[in-house]
Amino acid sequence: MLITGASSGIGEGLAHEFARRGYGLAIAARRLERLEALAPRLLAAGAVQVVTIALDVANTDAIEPAVQRAAAELGRLDVIVANAGVGPLTPTGRGKLPLMRETLNINLVGAIATIEAALPIFRAQGSGHVVGVTSVAGSKGLPGFAAYSASKAGLHRYLQSLRAELRGTRVVVTELAPGFIDTDLNRNKGARPFLIDVDKGAAIMARMIERQVGKRWVPVLPWTIIALLLKILPASVLAPRQKRS
Repeated sequence: MLITGASSGIGEGLAHEFARRGYGLAIAARRLERLEALAPRLLAAGAVQVVTIALDVANTDAIEPAVQRAAAELGRLDVIVANAGVGPLTPTGRGKLPLMRETLNINLVGAIATIEAALPIFRAQGSGHVVGVTSVAGSKGLPGFAAYSASKAGLHRYLQSLRAELRGTRVVVTELAPGFIDTDLNRNKGARPFLIDVDKGAAIMARMIERQVGKRWVPVLPWTIIALLLKILPASVLAPRQKRS
């Protein structure tokens, strides 16, 4: 299994969960020193092997070699978790275009490039499991998070297309869309209703991955209901009307 964005947050939580389940892991992130500090803890928890890979998914040219290295060092690659992401505030019309572009490049282009690099390996093996981490924010454009919402909505549509194309094959596609899980990505950025800690969130997601679900909100309740409501709620419910000048 290869997990991107594994140096902190959900990615680190998933690494711990799958280590306890006895998986061989390749963990990738920009901060190699954090991965190298994490590796002994994963081995102690039960991982049969841990490969650390320095990878910035914003550099799409580096993704394919990293995925191939993971497959080579693990012996095969059965699961890839495209988890690396950022979630900065990007209020519209405030000169945030460079930050918006970076968010889209990491969350959407980087995730797609990660999955695209794994697909030839899965096809050659005759099986594999793609896991894409989206968000409840992909269901509705959230005020202040236009780029993040757009990136997760875009990844959702990519995964839908991928699932349709792979129908009838032995390559499974899973989409997990978390609500608010307590990580650095969403701290100090406003209200976080129905917040759960990262250990609980990662445990739920690990179980869903092992069951090879299609798409699930995390946790299923209340976010399945909230996501449906978000699609029909007017923008006025999410943000007050702006004064005209």
